[in-house]
Amino acid sequence: MSDQLIHILVIDDDEDDFFLVTELLHDISPGQYVLEWAPTFQKGVAALEKNIYDVFLVDYRLGANTGIDILYRIQQMPSQPPVIMLTGKGDYNIDREAMLAGAYDYLVKGEITADLLERSIRYALDEYNHRRSIEESEKKYYGIFEKAHDLIILADGDKKIIDANPAALKTLQYSQEEILTLHLGNLFLSQEQGDHFLNNIDHNNPTNTREYEFKTADNKKLVVLINAVTLDETEQILLCVIQDITEKKREEQEKQHQEKFVITGRIARVIAHEVRNPLTNILLAVSQFKEEEIVSTSEDTLLFTDIIERNCTRINQLITELLHSTRMIELHMAPHGINELIEKALLLSQDRLQLNGITLKKNLVSPDIMVNTDEEKVVIAFLNIIINAIEAMTPGKGILTITTTKSQDKAKLLISDNGVGIAEDKLARLFDPFYTNKAKGTGLGLTSTQNILLNHKGTIHIDSETGKGTVFTIALPVI
Repeated sequence: MSDQLIHILVIDDDEDDFFLVTELLHDISPGQYVLEWAPTFQKGVAALEKNIYDVFLVDYRLGANTGIDILYRIQQMPSQPPVIMLTGKGDYNIDREAMLAGAYDYLVKGEITADLLERSIRYALDEYNHRRSIEESEKKYYGIFEKAHDLIILADGDKKIIDANPAALKTLQYSQEEILTLHLGNLFLSQEQGDHFLNNIDHNNPTNTREYEFKTADNKKLVVLINAVTLDETEQILLCVIQDITEKKREEQEKQHQEKFVITGRIARVIAHEVRNPLTNILLAVSQFKEEEIVSTSEDTLLFTDIIERNCTRINQLITELLHSTRMIELHMAPHGINELIEKALLLSQDRLQLNGITLKKNLVSPDIMVNTDEEKVVIAFLNIIINAIEAMTPGKGILTITTTKSQDKAKLLISDNGVGIAEDKLARLFDPFYTNKAKGTGLGLTSTQNILLNHKGTIHIDSETGKGTVFTIALPVI
């Protein structure tokens, strides 16, 4: 036992029993215990409120009440100190009732010895401290589980979800009841990825060495990293800690787009310089050649010189367009509402929408969000995306959805279509100059759009699925 004094309250209507307990403890551990006596149930209840006792020795018979009533009162206390039940004779039913009510031990008065009493108190205190330690650990880890920003999911041996923390429920857009009906494999965007992850677990392979794609309850894609460990080998409880890196990946993509755009601009300027000089010389030479009398009378020669001139002019125009779409542009900035800008772009596309039988759905935030923009250029950028969406949809069946929201310090515009979608291997090239799937397109529309938005310190991101449609997400700084 430690040197710290142990305070004991004896709740017993027989004073002789109190003296007996006092003597027994004094004999075996003098000076270790401080005992007080409550001779009635009422005084015992009043003494509980002091909350100063380490152990309670409670007689089963307390007049009209019993020691079980005291146990129930102690269970309502925050600390719930240990209780040892005392009775005049051994009774299995009383023993069982006392233990079910929370007693730590049960002693028959006529059989109590100093060793037995001291051991019972010591074991009760050890058990109490052990329980408190477990409770503190549970509170600590439950707090981590509840407050963690990462998604935490528990699954059983069959990989069925048995619990999920608030961050997981919020991010995945499930209620507690809904997520408990799911299997871990249901969280993955593709069955192939789900099978890969579950096979790694079954073979004890690392699960955080590659990215996976989850789908939320509303079918949005999340990019995640998962670390899975077995918490309980016996019950096969699996702990999955999931890091949502969707936004991080998006930021990396946007940074790559910006770097790529800067490099493209440099290359465009070099090409313009290196190609325009020879083109000018070719055009001058052709012009001089055509002035010769022998050339001017030959139809074949005139045909070929015209071809040379026409194609040189075309090359020159393409270089000019490339420079315009990749260079820093002069902006005339003024405050405008994001809703106001998209409405103007929609007005310019009204004829195309009607001609193609496109259904327009608008979910515009209220009040409007003010952004600092060059109105003319941003409307052109929005219009380019709207036209791309219209051309991607089947006439008469297309649905164009325009959504504006505010996210922290950004005004967000989502332009969604239900068109043919874009293959994943083509997404990364959409903003490349001269890349197009259109028969008559130059491939500079989206390059120019990206240029306008980057000059406004904005971003543009594309999510697409073949056969289901595309979502362009534009973000501009809020004033």
